[in-house]
Amino acid sequence: MSIPVLTFFNNKGGVGKTSLVYHLSWMFGELGCRVLAVDLDPQANLTAAFLDEEKLVEIWEDDATPNTIFRCLQPLLKVGDVLPGRTVPLSSRLHVLPGDLALSGFEDQLSEQWPKSLGDANLERPFRVLTAFWRVAQDAAAGCDADLILADVGPHLGAINRSALIASDYVVIPLAADLYSLTGLRNLGPTLRGWRAGWRKRLANWTDATFELPLGNMTPLGYVAQQHGVRLSRPIKAYDRWLNQIPLEYRRSIHNLEVGSAPDIRDDPECLAMLKHYHSLVPMAQEARKPMFFLKPADGAIGSHTYAVQSAYQDFHTLAGKILNGIGWI
Repeated sequence: MSIPVLTFFNNKGGVGKTSLVYHLSWMFGELGCRVLAVDLDPQANLTAAFLDEEKLVEIWEDDATPNTIFRCLQPLLKVGDVLPGRTVPLSSRLHVLPGDLALSGFEDQLSEQWPKSLGDANLERPFRVLTAFWRVAQDAAAGCDADLILADVGPHLGAINRSALIASDYVVIPLAADLYSLTGLRNLGPTLRGWRAGWRKRLANWTDATFELPLGNMTPLGYVAQQHGVRLSRPIKAYDRWLNQIPLEYRRSIHNLEVGSAPDIRDDPECLAMLKHYHSLVPMAQEARKPMFFLKPADGAIGSHTYAVQSAYQDFHTLAGKILNGIGWI
């Protein structure tokens, strides 16, 4: 039985997606869920959030070890197959499979093998390439006894993200309250449905598969509305204008429903959380290299910051519980 994969995806950048994955990775561990975080963004921002520069130099300069997602895939660029990945333990319940700036070099292979997987010749090679992310993540997760795989991806609709979503059982969509997020939703919904349908067609085409394949369900669990990147000078009325359009647009774009109305976002069951910006906690957490909700007085979290830390803990604790309930873990 495979380990469930949850991907956080939005083709619009600047919505706080990587920060969300980072904090939830730690919070899932607080709830007893063992997590493997996999960085599938060629920019490797999640990896940089987890690991300091000294550790990154150690990993990225050691090109003889399959210690990043790209190095696990590298043999596929020739005639080999994926290598078992070496994860980095961050706690007893959290491991990370680091990203790699070289991952973008794998995009051409993924693009080339997508049409070939519908052919009638030998399908072994196309499917090995297209499922590489899933197979590496499953092997690494089994190695660290993970209950859940979290994947962070970049904000684009290219071949790398298509293969990342093929590997995904569930999807959470981080959103900001602005025009760009709503426009991104209109692109995202049809794209997810197209990738899902395309993958099912390919699964049906290889009826005698010689190894296990991901189902690529990409089940949407809901969205997270964040104030990440909101300019303080922007009028609250303008912010609410876009915020209130999210529930209807989410149903139309993600669920492909022809509806004329939707609940208020504060009552929307599709809205997993409305997260604050947490302003001053963000640089403090980055400096301490820990989640905002783990900040201590020694890190500078004193006075009003103490209450902000407690609020952040409660917000992420509630959100993590909803997600784990959505995937049937609790």
